Amino acid sequence: MSRELSGLYRALAADADDRALPAPDRLRGRADRRAHRRAALGALTVAVLVGGTAAGTRLVLTAGPDAPPGPPVASPDEGSPSPTPPSVPPTPGRSSPPPPARTPDTPPRTSTGPAGSSPTSIPDRAFFALAAANDAGTGSTFGPGPVLPALCGATPGEAGIVTRRVRTLAFKLATTPQGYVPDGSYKHSITVYRPGRADDALAELRRAVRDCPTRPGTGDTAGLTSTQRLLPDGGYGDESVLFEVRRPATDYEGAPEVREVVRLVRAVRVGNVVTVLWELGWEGTSSPRSQVDQDSRRAVDAIRNWLD
Repeated sequence: MSRELSGLYRALAADADDRALPAPDRLRGRADRRAHRRAALGALTVAVLVGGTAAGTRLVLTAGPDAPPGPPVASPDEGSPSPTPPSVPPTPGRSSPPPPARTPDTPPRTSTGPAGSSPTSIPDRAFFALAAANDAGTGSTFGPGPVLPALCGATPGEAGIVTRRVRTLAFKLATTPQGYVPDGSYKHSITVYRPGRADDALAELRRAVRDCPTRPGTGDTAGLTSTQRLLPDGGYGDESVLFEVRRPATDYEGAPEVREVVRLVRAVRVGNVVTVLWELGWEGTSSPRSQVDQDSRRAVDAIRNWLD
């Protein structure tokens, strides 16, 4: 061993001999004070944690409804993905609405058009009523008879008939006082055709009028020639035909200034039904166009109300 190292050991031993060890009771007191300090430090830490938790709780409880929610607390072991919302079946588009529900007691609606079935009888309510201002007070009479004027021997619209009714009624103009002689009269008919034949009847009528521009008179009009021609028409029912019959007036039919008598005939189709208003006049009067138009509209409305 070197001299220097030996000198260091002797110095350390001398220094240790000079320091006296504390008594046992002093050592226990020093250890107790250290234990108290550790206990006090632990209690202080717990108090700080409890105080922070209480303050956070008060902050959450006193927050108003408008306070923004805090971030969600996730569990450390949460690793599964968020649930997928349930699938919603597609809604059908507007172009394919579901069929309406029918109860067993609801009968299907039958069309009265060309492709629908035709009525087999004609009630009184299918015939129009005159406006109160045009009612001559003579009523109407049902009975057989022609429904069109003679057209050079043609018989348009006589095929495919299911049923027909004909009546005659007089009318007065709104300016004619009650009790005076009527201003005109109608031969009014309603004919029901088999499906697809009503439009044929109107086509036959147009052709018959075109093919008979003139014809000789018979009976009271013997020796007088009448002329027939189609007139522009529209706005009545599904389709309509309007034509006029002109002939010279007879001596019986009016004053000397009356030179010509005009009769109007209109046929209107509504589905499988055709109604004809043939204005026959009264003691030589001519057909007033405005009155025939008005009563034609009333006739169409009555048939539509019957068929609906």
